[in-house]
Amino acid sequence: MTFRIVRPLTLAIGLALSVPVVAASHSAFDVSEIDTTLNACNDFNGYVNAKWVAANPIPDDRTRWGSFDLLREDSLNVQRTIVENAAHHAATAKPGSIEQKIGYLYASGMDEAAIDKAGFAPIKPRLAQIAALRDSNDVVRYIRDSHAQGEPVLFRFGGNADFKDSNRQIAYANQGGLGLPTADYYRKPEQAAIRSAYVKHIARLFELTGTASADAQHQAAAVLAFETRLAAASLVPVQLRQPENRYHYVSLAEADKVTPSFDWAAFFKTQNANVTDGFSLSQPKFFAEVQQMLSDEPVATWQAYLRYHAIDNAAPYLSTPFQQADFAFHEQALNGQKDIKPRWKRVLEATNDAMGMALGQLYVADHFSPVAKQRAQQLVDNLRAAFRTRIEQLPWMSDATKQKALQKWATFVPKIGYPDKWRDWSGLTLAPDNYYANMQAASKFDHNYRMAKISKPVDRDEWGMTPQTVNAYYSAQKNEIVFPAAILQPPFFDANADDAINYGGIGAVIGHEMGHGYDDQGSKFDAQGNNVNWWTDADRAAFEARTKKLGAQFDAYEPLPGKHVNGQLTMGENIGDLGGLNAAYTALQMALSKSPAEANRKIDGYTQDQRFFLNWARVWRGNIRPKAQLTLLNTDPHAPAKFRAIGAPSNMPEFARAFQCKRGDAMVRDGEKQVKIW
Repeated sequence: MTFRIVRPLTLAIGLALSVPVVAASHSAFDVSEIDTTLNACNDFNGYVNAKWVAANPIPDDRTRWGSFDLLREDSLNVQRTIVENAAHHAATAKPGSIEQKIGYLYASGMDEAAIDKAGFAPIKPRLAQIAALRDSNDVVRYIRDSHAQGEPVLFRFGGNADFKDSNRQIAYANQGGLGLPTADYYRKPEQAAIRSAYVKHIARLFELTGTASADAQHQAAAVLAFETRLAAASLVPVQLRQPENRYHYVSLAEADKVTPSFDWAAFFKTQNANVTDGFSLSQPKFFAEVQQMLSDEPVATWQAYLRYHAIDNAAPYLSTPFQQADFAFHEQALNGQKDIKPRWKRVLEATNDAMGMALGQLYVADHFSPVAKQRAQQLVDNLRAAFRTRIEQLPWMSDATKQKALQKWATFVPKIGYPDKWRDWSGLTLAPDNYYANMQAASKFDHNYRMAKISKPVDRDEWGMTPQTVNAYYSAQKNEIVFPAAILQPPFFDANADDAINYGGIGAVIGHEMGHGYDDQGSKFDAQGNNVNWWTDADRAAFEARTKKLGAQFDAYEPLPGKHVNGQLTMGENIGDLGGLNAAYTALQMALSKSPAEANRKIDGYTQDQRFFLNWARVWRGNIRPKAQLTLLNTDPHAPAKFRAIGAPSNMPEFARAFQCKRGDAMVRDGEKQVKIW
């Protein structure tokens, strides 16, 4: 956790449940939403989703609206009931219980009058610390101490599994320190307007803390110039997808040679992190530039930079003018959001940021059953069997590499719904009446929790996502696929639906997460989660030839005039979609083979194969504001949803057969144009 709320920009694919073949008691898919004036073979996304999108405009406090967002809204409403109940009963709750702590945190965030009365007083001590800096040694000490408070500045630091030994957790220092989405925003002419808005935002925050307008403008310009230097030494998202750009193991002595002004042993001691042998100084070029800047940037410039980030990180938890300024840049200028979210949503986001897994414990108690978890496991088993079959039958891969791929398949660890053990929150002390102090305490508590794990065996039971999150993920280093409880519902899973709906929804999502183990980057990790090569040279070359074709397909998609999808940035997700949808289709056919009557049954006039693809497209229905889309094109490893709806099916002859498409139709790729990987 960072002290600032993490704003989710990615639209990650998720999971839901399914069961063996059952007779549906309802259609589970409203066919009246289908736009039959469109041709499924030429505009499948429009065929399935255009009518719904036209009838469901984006709410003013959102940057997009679709299937995922509807589920997230449902989850937020459930969570709201939980936190409001906790706040109402906090005074009489068991002392030190998670119910009381969540209640205190939420209640303090909803006390707008007290927060407005405090103004920016809560951060005055930190601003005084920055004002007292006199030389680069003071700057280094401040950076060190800020990290120790759980308020990282300049770079990111934490623990993770060692890329070369996935059983042990080591420390990672990574590039960071930029206020704009990526390094490209600092140098590309097309981002000049955003840079201008950013300088105004910085100056506005300075003015809100008492800096005279002219001086605020001068300092804001200095901050932009400072971050532009950092950006020039920073890798962009496509580069950061490469494991070799995220791991660079060094001894402490070697690290000190890169940054002689930054004593790493002292830094680790301040963090209470047990680092003695070495750690990953993941982007050495970035840290070399930091060293140079410690030498030649004036202390006044460092102060302006540190002051801005201290204010900006705290802004969501300060008085109304700070919250408005925060919204005006981060949501409105960058992403085109029209209105600020209601206060309860913003405070709930902060509660999730601070105590998300504790809130998840309360969420699961009322909203997820062991039966649902068992059914999800059943479908995971079905998809595993289908994925294995597809690996065994690959015509382009040698037996030697197949054996390694199957070894990895055999070690997949699925996690469904919620963790088997919950995190201990004892030691975190919160109050009912100080929002900023509560967020600060939670941030430091979490930092200490994470630091205590460094140099210890990796905890393979720990989750990286809360149960109330509408999302799912794959971890290459743990070789695990994780499906939180909140996404285990329609349109992904419907217990009363036919198999086609469930396999086209959550079945494809389970397959997608498995597919990440074999995408362009996940395939560089073995069955134990180590970054080693398990491919023959010929098989790797064949794989990359296929992924190159897939990248070119997505490069051609144009979500905004003149703005194309980045096929390399989105490669992993596109491979996951293609492999996952194919595996889900195979699993559906395996299930239907056990019930010929079900296989031949039409529902609402559509075959099982057609309904399979219809639900896949429905998962990706939605609309997005142009500014938000542009930000995501620059930062998000996921392609725009409307292209995910059509990308994988267009490479599947099964889709063409299902809808009787002809050669030349937009949804038909045949011959050399068709991509088959997993």
